[in-house]
Amino acid sequence: MNNIKGIFFPDYIWKFQRLLRKTEYTKNCKSGILGKIQYVFLQYHFQKLSLKLGFSIPLNVFGPGLAIVHYGTIVVNANAKVGANCRIHPSTCIGASGGSDKAPRLGDNVYIGPGVKIYGDIVIGNNIAMAANSAVNKSFPEENSLIGGVPAKRIKAIDISSIIKHIGDE
Repeated sequence: MNNIKGIFFPDYIWKFQRLLRKTEYTKNCKSGILGKIQYVFLQYHFQKLSLKLGFSIPLNVFGPGLAIVHYGTIVVNANAKVGANCRIHPSTCIGASGGSDKAPRLGDNVYIGPGVKIYGDIVIGNNIAMAANSAVNKSFPEENSLIGGVPAKRIKAIDISSIIKHIGDE
């Protein structure tokens, strides 16, 4: 029954995440002519699915445990680095600022709400939740925090496992 459901109602976000990881693996680990041919094939399908879903997510930016909640515009700079267990919503931009090529570095267990803009040469610590439509343009190295607003500021201390449910399920 699940196979039939997958034919008529495919989960494109799950396909995207699997293709992202497979393309990253092929780029990083495969060598030789067959590896390069496989990479070109996967990269083509990855770009095609990225356009369909509205994602601009480069390879080797996100750590393990990426959760994309819904399709829609997600733009990420190729120089950004995001740790493990990131949950990201649509209408999000993670990018450089003012002609610089330096992009944000986010820690592990980060929740990025819908419409969040993160830009500049900043560092976001571990276990951080960003409220919807926040504009994050300065570093927040302290852990276990909820940040939000325009410009973003620390709102309160939180337990990130109440927001990202799969944290601690190992």
